[in-house]
This record gives sequence, structure tokens and C-alpha cells, in this order.
Amino acid sequence: MKKYNIGYVYIVLCAMIFSFVEVALKFTGGMFHPMQVTVLRFLLGGTALLPFALRSIRAHGEHLTRRDALFFALLGFLFVCVAMTFYQMAVVYAPASVVAVLFSCNPIFITVLAGLILREPIRRNHVAALCLEALAVLIIVDPLHARLDGRGAAFSLLSAALFALYSVCGKKRAARFGGIAVTSLCSLFGGAELLALLLLGRTDAGAALYGTLGLGLYVDVPLLSTLMARSLPWLLYLGVVNTGLGFVLHMLAMEKTSAQTASLIFFLKPMLAPLFALAVLHEEIRLNMRLGILCFLVGSGLAILPGLIGANQAKNTARRF
Repeated sequence: MKKYNIGYVYIVLCAMIFSFVEVALKFTGGMFHPMQVTVLRFLLGGTALLPFALRSIRAHGEHLTRRDALFFALLGFLFVCVAMTFYQMAVVYAPASVVAVLFSCNPIFITVLAGLILREPIRRNHVAALCLEALAVLIIVDPLHARLDGRGAAFSLLSAALFALYSVCGKKRAARFGGIAVTSLCSLFGGAELLALLLLGRTDAGAALYGTLGLGLYVDVPLLSTLMARSLPWLLYLGVVNTGLGFVLHMLAMEKTSAQTASLIFFLKPMLAPLFALAVLHEEIRLNMRLGILCFLVGSGLAILPGLIGANQAKNTARRF
């Protein structure tokens, strides 16, 4: 199989894994405490990725310094303790399909933040895509009928924006160590930091502090005591398959194609996730949801396709010479 063809296989497999995660989190809502599943899945995922991460660091001829460790600790806190906590809460308050579609707008946030922080160019098609995706969000939230819990939509968008910030901030370290190394180390550091916060919440002083700050979600969170045989396969899926295999496939897709082509994953997710939610959770795909997805896909297409077409034209030109 040709290199580019296998790259598209990786894209489809990764899109399927990423599209099912919100459904799995919603389905297991009665099995795990929201913070319990968050901390365990990132510790599992980071550990599963660690062998690939170490190999990537060696392949890049790099080694970790104290400054790198501090950077990964800070970025891991942003990724796991902040962005993914909001993401988990979005799943609590909103349908899985809605969270999946709204979170899929993170490439547009990445484009904007990369322009502001890394001075990467923001083109007209990016601005048009941003406007269309903002319209898609408005259609899906449907404030006139207020069928959707506003907290779920807000947490979804906040998690997408913070995940985009994490992605942009980690870009330079990804160039040094590889994307898998960044994901693994941020997952492990962030998971360990979240574990420390949850252990603090099991003390009287910590519980009082969190209560004062309105962070009751961090108080008396069970870790391993409530795990049952029926919940372990789901925990392994969320940790090893989604956070581990999913990110490996994402990196392989970028290696075999390009970063722009691999972004098709977030073009496919808004189509696949509602179908998974319908099949497993029996979530209705309302008319406003269909219109929002259509608007979202047009916006994503505006953002992705010009880059793909330009890359293919450059490749064909290079072959002629």
C-alpha cells in the first residue's frame, strides 16, 4: 500500500476513535466520577505512549532538561487539569454529539492562537471558516428554544479553546521531541498534578478550601475503590485506545501525509460522533443539529481544503521537475 494511502487509513481509524470518546464518557457516566475517569485515563494514556515518546526523543537526538520538565509540568496542568476538566464537565451537562461537534472547532482556535502567539498567517479563508463555525455553534446551541444546557455548550467551547492553546504552546517542543513525546509527558505530568489535587480534596483542609473556591468537584473523589469488572474495559478504552492509540495514529497520519491532511480527522468527527451517539445512546439528531453540522463542515472545508489543494499542486509541480 502506498505511503499516502496508508496515511488516509490512519486518518479514518483515528477519526473513528476520537469520534467515540464522548459517547464512551457519557455511557460510563454512572460508572465513574468525572474527575476519577479524567485522572485515570490520562495516567493510563501517558504511560501507554511512554515507550513511543522515549523512542521519539532519542530519534530527535534530544534529552530532557529541568527547564523542559518545568515546561511539561505547566503545559500538562493546562491540558489535563484545566482543558480536559472542562471537557469532562461538558459531557456531564450536554449530549455527547453536541460536545463532539463543538470540540471539533478547536482547529480554528488553533489557527487564531497560532496567528497571535506564533505570528503564523491568518488568511481570508480562515476568517470565513471562523465566522461559519461561530454560526454553527449558535445554531446548535439554539438560544431561542433553550433546549441545551448552556453550561454544556460553554464548557465544550472553553475546553476546545484551551486545548487549542495547549496545542499552540506545545508546537515548538513538538518540533524538538516529537508530538507523541509532548502528548505522553503532558498527560503524565498533568495526570500526576490532577491526582495531587484530588488527594488534597480528600483531606479536611483541602475539602474546606475547595468548598470556599466552589470546586466541590475535587472533594472526596474515589480513585480505585469504586472500579468494577464491567467498568475496566471502558477505562482501558478511554486511556489506552483513545489517549494512547488515537494519538499514535494521529502522529502516523501526519507523518504519512501532512499536518493539513491529518486535520481531516476533525472534519470527519462531526459526522461520525452524532451517528455513534444515535446508535449507542439513542440521542436524537435534531434539525438544528443537522444544520449546525452542515454549517460546521462548510467552515471546516474552507479552512482545510485550500491548504490541501495547494500542497497537492506543489507536490505535482515538484514531480514534474
